Amino acid sequence: MSNLTIKEVISPKELRSFIKLPLRLYKDNPYYVPHLLADRRKFFDKKLNPFFKHARVKHFLAYKNGNPVGRISGIVNGLHNEYHNEKTGFFGFFDCVDDYDIASTLFNAAYEFVKSEGMETIRGPANFSTNDEIGLLIEGFDSLPTFMMTYNPPYYIGLYEKLGLKKTEDLIAFYIDEKSAPSKRILNITEKMRARGKISIRNIKMNDFGNELELIRTIYNGAWSKNWGFVPMTPDEFTYIADDFKKIVDPDFIFLAFIDGKPAGFSLAMPDYNPIFKKMNGKLFPLGLMKFLYHTKIKKSITGLRLITMGVVHQYQKTGLDMIFFVKTYNEGIRKGYRWAEISWVLERNILMNKSAILMGARPYKKYRVYEKSIVG
Repeated sequence: MSNLTIKEVISPKELRSFIKLPLRLYKDNPYYVPHLLADRRKFFDKKLNPFFKHARVKHFLAYKNGNPVGRISGIVNGLHNEYHNEKTGFFGFFDCVDDYDIASTLFNAAYEFVKSEGMETIRGPANFSTNDEIGLLIEGFDSLPTFMMTYNPPYYIGLYEKLGLKKTEDLIAFYIDEKSAPSKRILNITEKMRARGKISIRNIKMNDFGNELELIRTIYNGAWSKNWGFVPMTPDEFTYIADDFKKIVDPDFIFLAFIDGKPAGFSLAMPDYNPIFKKMNGKLFPLGLMKFLYHTKIKKSITGLRLITMGVVHQYQKTGLDMIFFVKTYNEGIRKGYRWAEISWVLERNILMNKSAILMGARPYKKYRVYEKSIVG
């Protein structure tokens, strides 16, 4: 242990090492998809990412014999604790070689930070919150993660359990393809529900993006307000994410629903860019952008979608609107030549949404776990 050191990330050089560490740890892993380094630098920039306006974060690097071998972040999200009346800190961005001593030392650094901020429990992984990437992959290691979903090697499970972290929530990812299409009966039922419920659905108006964005944020914060772990997104946070999505989103997969003219729900699916991001290996320039344009505009090699988010305002949650969103997304995907989709993530406790996904012909194929541990005493 004498050659193991833990250092808080302070300098820009150390932050670059923190961001790039997974590229080295996962370099031979066929399922790891690197983030674009330029996006990561922006994401971790306290002046650019509005998350830092209500959160305090410390990053830590582990060095062995002078080489970085692990990383972790301790996170205190003021909005989360205010909204849920908790004293909960978070850990995120954990990556480590298969070594319990290194993992334990990293987690202790995160524990001490959030504990010094008055927290009584630590929860994660969250990168940085439930509005970003969340959860440890515990089932489904044999395929690439989809866009904005996490990947980790299986040995992390053993490290977490040995560290005394316990399950607090499981998140399910569902898979659907052309062979598991919704039945005609389901299609007929959803059409009848739509007509009977006076439901109208339209795509986002990209030429009125600012007003549309505020409408979607209102629906989003209202629909998810009672969900486990939910934290309302500030206008700055919503704009920050939307500005990035706007560059790569397909408006044909953004649906807004209205019942009797009132906003009732919102659904967003995105092409699964991860196979292309894997080829880019974190680099946008000089060749990464050419690869991205070639595979999206010329070869059109993306075959899958990720249904990222679907929310229905509480008073309309038993109108069948979730099924209507599923059908709309499925039909549009088939029309545009996509062959499969992932629906993720869905809370294990969300019985209604799980049943809807299965009725649509989807099957659970990946599972992610959120852990927590008391740090009192």
